[in-house]
Amino acid sequence: MAKAPKVIGVLTEPPAPSWWKANRHWCYLAAGVLIGYLMWAHPDGTPPQQPDVPRPGHTTPATPGQHRTHPTLGLAA
Repeated sequence: MAKAPKVIGVLTEPPAPSWWKANRHWCYLAAGVLIGYLMWAHPDGTPPQQPDVPRPGHTTPATPGQHRTHPTLGLAA
């Protein structure tokens, strides 16, 4: 006749994990998304300085009083 197996220990169900252990990956995901958004939305510390005196646009004549027309249009100033 075969011998009965020897009992070494009793298996029990492990305790339920704590809230932090069960949800820490969601907390890290939310923190990473928030930090990534803040880094994307505010890349510089301060905006670039604007010049004090505005420069003339490309349609402004180089000197006041001087106005040239295009020679192919045949229009005189």
